[in-house]
Amino acid sequence: MRKALWIKKDYLCMRNLIKSMKRKKKRILGISGIILLLAIFFIGGSIWQNIGTLDTKKERILKFGGLSYHSLQNDVFVSPEELTSYPERTTGGRAGFGRFFKKSPYAPARELPKVVLKKTDFAANPSAYALYWFGHSSVLLELDGVRILIDPVLENAAPLPGVVPRYTTFPIKREELPHVDAVLITHDHYDHLEVKTIKFLRNRDTRFIVPLGVGARLRDWGIPEERIIELGWAETTEIGLLQITSTPGVHYSGRSKTDRNKTLWTGYAIKGTQKNIFWSGDSGYGKHFKQIGEQYGPFDLACVEIDGWNPGWPNTHLFPEEVISVCKDINARKLLPVHWGVFDLALHPWDESIQKVAALAAADRIELVSPIMGERIVPGESVTRIWWQD
Repeated sequence: MRKALWIKKDYLCMRNLIKSMKRKKKRILGISGIILLLAIFFIGGSIWQNIGTLDTKKERILKFGGLSYHSLQNDVFVSPEELTSYPERTTGGRAGFGRFFKKSPYAPARELPKVVLKKTDFAANPSAYALYWFGHSSVLLELDGVRILIDPVLENAAPLPGVVPRYTTFPIKREELPHVDAVLITHDHYDHLEVKTIKFLRNRDTRFIVPLGVGARLRDWGIPEERIIELGWAETTEIGLLQITSTPGVHYSGRSKTDRNKTLWTGYAIKGTQKNIFWSGDSGYGKHFKQIGEQYGPFDLACVEIDGWNPGWPNTHLFPEEVISVCKDINARKLLPVHWGVFDLALHPWDESIQKVAALAAADRIELVSPIMGERIVPGESVTRIWWQD
């Protein structure tokens, strides 16, 4: 009898223990589910916010429907030359998106040299001519007393932190940026348009010059419409004494899988009282460069993208020899290489592009302007060095 009571007691204890474990498991699963949902909500919201909204289809057609480089049927902007892709020709490894989640095997083995800048390093008033390269395609240009910030990306080049990691830290923090009169954006790819920097500048008296369609993204991020200037190809605006003209390129746009070419991409011809500067933006090689030279050249300085090329996408970016052809087409004898040194976008060693471009420029007697990141220079006067070989 006593043994039976013990067995019953043990059974009841075991049953209560199992029930307790089940209750705990349910609570843990419930909490885990809530955490997962919150994480999905946070990540999804962060990605969506980084993408930014666009004008509605009706608004885009009303704005852009009459342009020769906009397809009314497909509601997209059209490149002067169709982009081609040959995946079987891709060199340097797999071109899948997964490579952007890990450190690049092509990254430099050491920290790259740079001048770390503070706000006090900048004069109260912009100079007549000076330039700071912050890395990749981010540049601060001073011309005729006007400060222009071009494609400022000071962190990563993706909608989430940790994706598309940088080779090296940036030479300036947003909080240390001086007053800028205008921000120029070439297109809305993540390595050219960074939402955090745009939002940081929204409370300043700064104007934003962007390609057609990109203004909607800026408005979504809190930039007042009256401070946004959208330009189509060959359209010009004025900032102080500067004339800034949008120039065409062979490229594409978009920040998600659903908005490819819904916005325009551009380069810029920046004409001052004494200096004339060309900013290529991202572009494959084409006859448009010669037309730019004829219409807006000659140029005192060509700021041309040199990285991002791969045989797998042969006319999306410029190959090294094409960089030199661009300088000749637009009649520029000084070259500032941009779009390199920070991100692995094309599966080749970090310094391959600059090594090739430097050698080709020397052979063609084109002066290479090659500051380290953050260094203040006056193109044509400051002596720069081949620092990537140190």
